[in-house]
This record gives sequence, structure tokens and C-alpha cells, in this order.
Amino acid sequence: MKPLLLSALTLSLVTAFATAAEPAAPISGIEIPNMDTSVRPQDDFFTYLNGSWLKTTEIPSDKASWGTFAKLRDDTLPQLRELIEKAEAEKGKKAGSEPQKIADLYASFMDEKKLDELGFRPVTGELNRIRALKDKKGLPMLIAHLGQIGITTPYSVSVRQDARASTRYAVYIGQSGLGLPDRDYYLKKDDPKMASALAKYELHIAKILGLAGDHEAAANAKKIVALETALAEAQWTKVENRDPVKTYNKMPVKQLAELAPGYDWGHALAAAGVGNKISDVIVRQPSFLSGFNAVLDKTDLPTWKAYFQWQLLQEASPYLSSDFADAHFDFYSTVLTGVAVKRPRWKDAVSLVEGSLGEALGKLYVAEHFPPERKARMDALVKNLLAAYKTSIDSLDWMSPATRIEAQAKLAKFTPKIGYPAKWRDYSSLTIIKNDLVGNVLRSSNFQYQRMINKLGKPVDREEWGMTPQTINAYYNSTMNEIVFPAAILQPPFFDARADDAVNYGAIGAVIGHEISHGFDDKGSQSDGDGNLRDWWSKEDRANFKTKADALVQQYNSFSPLPGYHVNGELTLGENIADNSGVAIAYKAYLLSLGGKPAPVIDGFTGEQRFYMGFGQIWRVKMRENQQILQIKTDPHSPGQFRTNGPVVNQPGFYEAFGVKQGDKLYVAPEQRVIIW
Repeated sequence: MKPLLLSALTLSLVTAFATAAEPAAPISGIEIPNMDTSVRPQDDFFTYLNGSWLKTTEIPSDKASWGTFAKLRDDTLPQLRELIEKAEAEKGKKAGSEPQKIADLYASFMDEKKLDELGFRPVTGELNRIRALKDKKGLPMLIAHLGQIGITTPYSVSVRQDARASTRYAVYIGQSGLGLPDRDYYLKKDDPKMASALAKYELHIAKILGLAGDHEAAANAKKIVALETALAEAQWTKVENRDPVKTYNKMPVKQLAELAPGYDWGHALAAAGVGNKISDVIVRQPSFLSGFNAVLDKTDLPTWKAYFQWQLLQEASPYLSSDFADAHFDFYSTVLTGVAVKRPRWKDAVSLVEGSLGEALGKLYVAEHFPPERKARMDALVKNLLAAYKTSIDSLDWMSPATRIEAQAKLAKFTPKIGYPAKWRDYSSLTIIKNDLVGNVLRSSNFQYQRMINKLGKPVDREEWGMTPQTINAYYNSTMNEIVFPAAILQPPFFDARADDAVNYGAIGAVIGHEISHGFDDKGSQSDGDGNLRDWWSKEDRANFKTKADALVQQYNSFSPLPGYHVNGELTLGENIADNSGVAIAYKAYLLSLGGKPAPVIDGFTGEQRFYMGFGQIWRVKMRENQQILQIKTDPHSPGQFRTNGPVVNQPGFYEAFGVKQGDKLYVAPEQRVIIW
């Protein structure tokens, strides 16, 4: 049977690229002017591919980083702006229609004169609600209310699929409460960068509170930082939060009282809109709730009131007068990411429309910029990569037959989603008013919250998307066991219709393989084909997998993008597995697509070389130092140079394609190469 399977697979791989009208002599798709051929590919593949670009390209003054993803996002913004302006120009728009909402939300953000006239008056109602708090007994209800309008609070209440019963929705409670990106910014006092950011954060809080009329702004800022530091001490690390088993703690609602004695969870959950709908909750970090309760007890009411006012003002600042918006930019962009210049206001306005009415705008984007043949081509590519993954699982030498059957069963249940949703989101209950920016933002947050809460007790919506079609990205969702590829990613350098197959398999093929691999990374592999958290591995196979994963952790721990800062191999493990496995599967798919024939040599490069070059091109990026530190602390993805050099050193095909041998800087001995899927 295997020869028949491979023949059918080979045919499908060939036709995936043959169905669209392509030039008789396809181009290589390699961006040769970006290369630095003074660097050997065997020593530093990332710089070999991108070195000239790295030397000559300046990060735009309004950007924290610049690369393939950022450029495509920036290229998409004018397209979205044009669609919004068409909605603005549309005559006879009906009140409550999507064009009216898109146009008026955009206009409300662009009217800077109106915002400067209003100052912080748009949030006075919410500030007064906080100031009117008479005692701590009112905190559960206040926290519930603020959570519904998108304001940061010490814990979050959310509704999502139950990780152990994926056919139903459940209520999750998780840690939150910080104004800085990660607990390390509060706790790593021996790191000068972290300490400096924390000191400037306190000054920023004082400035914002002062702009809102707080006469004790400096003293309150100090107390707020102390409160947030105490919350940070109680929080779990990002590595701990990656564990799907440890963060799944289902308990009866009444058991919450054991974690946080004296806190009125009954009122808290009722005010959050879920109290009468549930008998149990899933707590992600039980010890944090106990820690929060301790902080609640020892912190006086005036400090809590100052803290919530700060969190409200912090969220609202970009939508208030220019003094608030400028101060917000100065800290969150300049201090934390190194960006000194604001991007044009219209780009922020487009981003607001995307965040609030993303699928309404996405519907227009798809109609204008995503022809049906692209979707058909992507459908074929995804099927090809799934088929290649199937053959790879069959050939694993470290997995037992019983576990392999389970892995194949999971793969067979993958649901691909390509381009855009089959059912568009309904925004009819969201009210947008042209001259009420802050109100629009708060109502949009409340709309999203209510939409989430309304899922309780209803069948799981398997047509829902977690990204808009115009997003330059892709994702895997373990509880849905789905891989999702928005329309906008299907363009160069991820996919080039003019190019030979090799570069496309190396780029978009590796992205597809990456998302499939998330179903089998250290987290995804703990869920089965139905999306349920379940151990389907034999003990021996899981031990084999862990040995390989541990080796990958050590490999990436050695990478350092900045002096004194190393990649966190544990935090980035899932993405690193997906990068390594994705390119490995895409390479197998590419070789099958050749049907046993040699690939053409184009621009002096073999097909195998162009495959890896296509892969390395998509991770081209430059980052400002502060943004790089922020990424290391918070991002589960490795820096771009290690998303290129990291995976290729583990790929036997890379060694063959570029003649990598002992003594070359990228050479890793065969027994030390980490090959998982």
C-alpha cells in the first residue's frame, strides 16, 4: 500500500503548484540583493541570506522592529485605510450598519481637536465609580465591572473551551494585574535594564495620575508600584504558565473560598455575569489567588482606589487628549521598546477599527484583496503538508506502534481553516458613536466580553476564528485541533506565485508545517484529536520525546541576541519544536513534489538550497535593543536569527544542500542534532 500512497501524494504536491497560471520560466524567489555572500552559509545562514539588508536597512523611526512580518503589516494598512475611507464616503449609510460603525469609529479616533477639548472628561464617570468605593467589600463588584470594559484587574474571568471536555465551555480564572509586560520587570532588581524601566514606570504613573488631578500622584505612584510588585511576586512565570496540566485546576465554585478566604466570590462571579450559569471553575494559578488575597488584606483601600484609577487611565490614555496620549507613548513605546517617533495617526486609527470591528473590515479586505484561486491553492498546500506529516509519523524510529496510531488519529482530525471565516461575526449589538471615542472603546470591550460570556451553556462554535483575515500570521488551537491561515499571509515572501516551488515550500510550506507541528509540540501533544487534554502516550514514548525536547531547550539556551541576555529555551520550546519540525516536514513535502526528478538550478542555486533559503528569508528582522529585551522576557518565539540558524543545524538536508562539515560554525555532530517530527 505504501507505494500507492506516495504516488498519490506526489501527484497532489505537483498539482498544488501547477493549477495556477505561472510563467514558463519561474523565478527563484530568492531576494539576492539582501544577501551577504562574504559570509559562508555554513557559518551563519541568517546573515548569509540577509546580511546586506541588515547592514543597509534602518528600522523605521516609528517601529520597534522591522522585518518581513512588520513590512507586510505596514503594506496592508494602506489597503485597510482605503476600505475604511470607502465606507466613510458611502452615501446613505444606515445607522447601525457595518459601514457606519467602521466609518464613525475611525472618525472618532482621528478627531484630535475634539479629544483635546475633552481632556480626561470621557473617563470621569468611571473614575468617580472607583472613587466612590466605601470599603473593600465593594472590590469584587468593581473588579467584575472593570473586567467587562477591558481594564486590567488583579485576576481575569474568561470563557473558553474546557481543556478536558472540549465540547463545552467553561469559566477560567487567571492571574493578571500588572502594568508592565512581565513579572521580571518588578523582580529582577539586579538587572539594570529592568530596574531602570521600573523606576521610569513609577514616574509615568505619577505623571498620568497628575494629569487627572491627583494631588498626591507621586506618593500614590510609589504605592501602586509596591502593590503591583506584590502581585508579581505571587504570579507564576511564563514558563510555568505553559504547562497545560498544571494550569488546569477545576474545582467547585465554593472551593474558591479556600484559596482566598473572605473574598466574596459569589458576588464577584455574579457581577461578572457567570455566577448563575456555573457550578465549577477552572483556576489557572491557584497559588496566585491566595497571593492576591494576602495582598488584598495588607493593602489599604486608598491604595486600591489609586491602583484602579491608574489602570483605567492607563488603558484610556491613547484615546484621551494629547497630553495623556503622548505620555503613554513616551513610556510604553519609547522606554519599553525604544521607539522615539509616533507612527501616523491614521495607522493607529486603522488598528483600532481592526481591534473592534476586525471581521467587518476583514469581509471588505477579502472581497478586494483575496481572490478565490489563492484559497484553493492554500487548501492544496495544507493537504500536502498534512499528508507529508502522516508519512513522517509512520517512519519515526523513537515512537512505539501504539502511540503512533494515536498520533495518526489526531492528525486525521485536524481541521484546516483558510483565508476567512465561513460565518462572519455579528456586530449588530455594538453601538458606535462618531464623537465618542472612549465610549466606543469601552463599548467594544464590553461587546467582546458579553459575546464571550454568552457562550456558556451553548454548543461550541467551531466556525469561530481567533484572527482576522487581514492578519499576517497563523495559529494552531489545541482545543479545536485546528490550524488557521488568514488570507493576508499568502503573499511574498511567504508565498510567491511567480516563483519556483522550492522557495514556496521553504516559506509558506514551513509555516504550514509549523502550525501542524504545534499539535505535537510539548504542549499540543498533551491533547488528543478531539481537543481534550489527555495523555495518549506510552510512558517510554513520552520519555523519549522529553529527552529530545530537553536537548532542544539546552540548544536554544545557548543562543544570545544581546550581551547578558539569552534565549529562554523553556519559554520558547513549543515554538522551537514547531520551527524545527515544520521545516523538516516541508522539506519532505518538497522532495516528494519533485516526483523523483531533479529540481532546476535557478540563479545558481539548487532546489534544495532554495528551499532552505526561502525558509531563512521569512525570519529576516532587526530589533531595537529594548524591544529585543522585551521579546526575550515575554515572547514564546525565539529571535529571528535563531528561528533561522536554530532549525537548520538540526536538518540533515541542510548539511547536504550546503555541504556543511565538521569545522563549520553551524556544524553539529549527528548524535547532537535534535530531530523530533
